[in-house]
Amino acid sequence: MNNELYDFSMLPRRPHLQLPNGARMAFWVGVAVEHYFIDRPGMSITPGSASFVPDPLNAGWRDYGLRVGIWRMSDIFQQHGVPMTALLNSDVCKHYPDVIAEGVRRKWEWVAHGHNNNLIHQGVSVDEERKLLQEMHATIRGATGSDPKGWIGPYLSETFETPNLLAELGYNHILDWCADDQPFPMNVKTGKMVSVPYSIEINDATLFLGRNLAGRDFEDLIVDQFETLYAESANSARVMALGLHPFITGQPFRSKYLERAIARIKKHEGVWFTTSGAIADWYVAQLK
Repeated sequence: MNNELYDFSMLPRRPHLQLPNGARMAFWVGVAVEHYFIDRPGMSITPGSASFVPDPLNAGWRDYGLRVGIWRMSDIFQQHGVPMTALLNSDVCKHYPDVIAEGVRRKWEWVAHGHNNNLIHQGVSVDEERKLLQEMHATIRGATGSDPKGWIGPYLSETFETPNLLAELGYNHILDWCADDQPFPMNVKTGKMVSVPYSIEINDATLFLGRNLAGRDFEDLIVDQFETLYAESANSARVMALGLHPFITGQPFRSKYLERAIARIKKHEGVWFTTSGAIADWYVAQLK
């Protein structure tokens, strides 16, 4: 394996991993809080109009997320006592300040998600990327009152220098590398950086847009993923992430199945319902 960003590690040969307070499994939810340019293609419910300028069909669909869908989802998480990790484009701070203010009031955790979902972290020099990340970080800190410690790239994009540049800014975890069901260390030049499990499979964009899944199937799939990891966690801790977009799962005919899945998961004992940042802080403390 020629990946120098992190070391290869086989699950059967790892030491036993124990979560805080005797928990056997960690469960966290990441909700995309994103800004898309109105005059450029972005995530689309249908590609037929994606090149239109403007594109009311797709732009309006995405805008539904921050106007309506995210509040429906946030209410579900609050009802069941599940913390919400907000995967935040820094441009949201400028264009949707009321969303940020309400998220602060609801005590969302903030993970940096680039400037917007049109600017991909590819094809830039180290100095250019460093400036982009510094500006993003300062914007999020100024709007939320807290320093983000986690990163997920727009469309999970990075350069080979992204982890090092984030470590320079004091970040301690990345979500882009969906390679494991446990956290693992990233190789950075300064500080400590870990990969916290995220999922491109247990993700509403993949399941609903890529595979046209029904809501009932979504509920069962979430629970199936959880129950398998929960059974395995009897031997060593596991982490499950649920990646969501408010313009997708925040739709009324889908959100009811999200609520049902969360309710089923909450019936299990020994589960740490938490945020990506809390998982990272715990795991970093285990590193020597």
